[in-house]
Amino acid sequence: MPYSAFGSNLAARCALACLLLAPLLPARAELMLHPTRIVFDKNTRATQIELINNGNIPASYRISLVNRRMTETGQFEAAETAQDGERFADEMLRYSPRQITLQPGTAQTVRVMLRKPAELAEGEYRSHLQFDKLPDVEGSASIERRGADATQIGVVLNALVGASVPVIVRHGALDTRVKLAGLALGTIDARHAQLALQFEREGNGSVYGDVSVTFTPNNGKPHSLARVGGIAVYTPNRIRTTTLPLQVPEGLALAAGTLEVSYRDRPEGGGKLLAQSSLNLP
Repeated sequence: MPYSAFGSNLAARCALACLLLAPLLPARAELMLHPTRIVFDKNTRATQIELINNGNIPASYRISLVNRRMTETGQFEAAETAQDGERFADEMLRYSPRQITLQPGTAQTVRVMLRKPAELAEGEYRSHLQFDKLPDVEGSASIERRGADATQIGVVLNALVGASVPVIVRHGALDTRVKLAGLALGTIDARHAQLALQFEREGNGSVYGDVSVTFTPNNGKPHSLARVGGIAVYTPNRIRTTTLPLQVPEGLALAAGTLEVSYRDRPEGGGKLLAQSSLNLP
């Protein structure tokens, strides 16, 4: 059989299988968290996080504290031991409960407590509160489930997903600065472009804020091209690189003007300008 014909038949069979299995796919459990990060600052010793099951089936989660390290591209990886300038908070934190079951549409509060040891060195400490989804009772014994008419067998895919939030402990005087560098514009098509940039952090604390990108033609009015919320640079990282997608209004050419990038503290933190940079486009 020619390759093209084989590929066509295979695609058709896969599409048919998906249609047959669609009624057999399990209901979903979706976890929502509020807030999405916890910060212990000054005299704060206790706080809480709310978990909400936004799905339509019960879901159970095991809660744990883990240590993670951010890479220069913003990804997280497991951290077994602390690097230079890196401080973990797990030994200072307590939380309750350790495991929960949420019915659809219900919420559960997890309380997090901080106990600082004596003679704690100044600086920022961070660990992550991890919520791992446990296997559902239904379907956990077998990956197969028969259809309603008992003539079909479908595969039940139980994706075990979870979530985590950073828990940050700030102790003593913190001096943190950040600047934006390395701005470079790349064009995808007439309506889409991308902006590469680099966050350069200094000091003994992390930064966390929102990025906005505007373009102002020479002698023209500014146009908003992007708004991205919740970008962090955690200690001990000095650099974080990222690429932001830009939405270019119809009829606007990214030329003969200025591209400006602003990095601001989140609105709940006061919205203070943390860093700003611009790129002149010929």
